Amino acid sequence: MSFIWPTMLVLLMLIPLFVGLYLRMQQRRRRLAASYGSLGFVQEAAGRGPGKRRHLPPALFLLSLTMLIVALARPQTTVSLPRVEGIVILAFDVSGSMAADDMKPTRMEAAKAAVRDFVQRQPPSVRIGVVAFSDNGFSVQAPTNDREAILASINRLTPQRGTSLGNGILASLNTIAANAEQTPRLLSNLTPAPTATPTPVPQGTYSPAVIVLLSDGENNEFPDPFAAAQAAADRGVRIYTVGIGSVAGTPLHINGFTVHTQLDEATLQQIAQLTDGVYYNAENEQDLRAIYENLDPQLVIKPEKMEVTSIFAGVSILVLLIGGAFSLMWFSRLP
Repeated sequence: MSFIWPTMLVLLMLIPLFVGLYLRMQQRRRRLAASYGSLGFVQEAAGRGPGKRRHLPPALFLLSLTMLIVALARPQTTVSLPRVEGIVILAFDVSGSMAADDMKPTRMEAAKAAVRDFVQRQPPSVRIGVVAFSDNGFSVQAPTNDREAILASINRLTPQRGTSLGNGILASLNTIAANAEQTPRLLSNLTPAPTATPTPVPQGTYSPAVIVLLSDGENNEFPDPFAAAQAAADRGVRIYTVGIGSVAGTPLHINGFTVHTQLDEATLQQIAQLTDGVYYNAENEQDLRAIYENLDPQLVIKPEKMEVTSIFAGVSILVLLIGGAFSLMWFSRLP
């Protein structure tokens, strides 16, 4: 147990002072009784006295005071709370080809528009994270229930360089692992260290977490996107791919060069198929709502710090009332 205001515990030093004061009062009472001991009616009354019972109400009052002081220090403890939750990772392709205008105003803006309604419709039990990838993948927003923070991170995305679907998938898996205590972090083929190899599980096993991959599918960087998709399948994480762009394609002017860019649906469909996910076309925004219907949040137990001031305050008041009731019932007064 920890305390938000631990300095208030200094007041506990008053408890021994009150105990000493009470003991002194009892000694004084015994001296007074002894001084009148020669009187028969005093001896007779002493024989009918409450005995040790008279110490119970003051003891309860001191216990109540102790708990009130502890409550003033605002105690908090770690408790395990059950809650239903799921994780959705929005993996955005921010490669240069996403600046193409075959979807108005651009592929990038169309991708943003495609998920804004999706984000707003998710219940608080679903945390949403944002990953951006071009020739590398990185987490832009850790999974959170703060919808404004999610939308703000999406709005900041701009087209960058090449396209590495594999890095986007691995970055998404690492984000899930960091927030759901899943398997160890994965390394791309660009790093010399070996990639962690989990024991394969049935597809879709980790149903509370899914990846929504928004891309035109034109992969031109390592690692192999299908190997990364298989890594997701081995962990039971499904990938829902969303195609951005047109199959016919459009010319794109980059740094004085003109290239033809088009939607590679075959790659995105294969990635979804490997993970037991589904491929969607961003031109039909209504289809995105079906992603949540396939998300299966699970009941999890997570330790969280909780302030228990009210518990201490409530119990102290209860003890105080019990002590007062005993005192009134036995002695017709409060101690």
